Amino acid sequence: MDTSFKQVQKFLTGRPTSEIAQELLGKKLTFKSADELMSAYIVEDEAYVGVKDQAAHAFQNRRTPKNEPLYHEAGTIYIYQMRTQLLLNLITQGENDPQGVLIRAVQPHDGLTDFRSNRPVQSIYELTSGPGKLMQAFGIPKALKGTLLNQGPLCLDLENPLTPTKIRKSGRVGVPNKGIWTNELLRYFVKGNPYVSKMRKRDADFKQFGWENNK
Repeated sequence: MDTSFKQVQKFLTGRPTSEIAQELLGKKLTFKSADELMSAYIVEDEAYVGVKDQAAHAFQNRRTPKNEPLYHEAGTIYIYQMRTQLLLNLITQGENDPQGVLIRAVQPHDGLTDFRSNRPVQSIYELTSGPGKLMQAFGIPKALKGTLLNQGPLCLDLENPLTPTKIRKSGRVGVPNKGIWTNELLRYFVKGNPYVSKMRKRDADFKQFGWENNK
């Protein structure tokens, strides 16, 4: 994995966060724990577009110690806790423009044994099919909150991505009572990928997993 932080930062800026979220599908997250390398392809995410977004933590310029990383440079890691689960966000745009992408589901690649050890489940497709699930399966600690991608154990690999055959859009999950932002089409996922949250078995593509260039 040869992607530098500067390359990641360039990728996460320069166009709307909604576009960045779609382009993240098929890119690979890697996490190095002890001597083990784990990786997975992003198959589902949600865009949060800053101070105008009623569902965003930075709505109306809300700024607290808890959400401070939202206001940092692109490529900052923002982890927050919802009930007992940790959720991973990648910050987009420039400093003081608090936008980001919530990573909602991934398809494991390297280190499957470690994924399953961290999160023992019967079905492999339940392993990382949700934002809290993937954090548990990766074993990513909350201590990475506020640190930078590709300058520590968590990296975004932009080399050799998978290409979705088709990207689907929907309203975000679990965002009720947020005005027009409840139904805004800001959730993106790889059509047919069985690791996508709430993917029905009859809609899943178990051969190509929704990729043009599945390896």
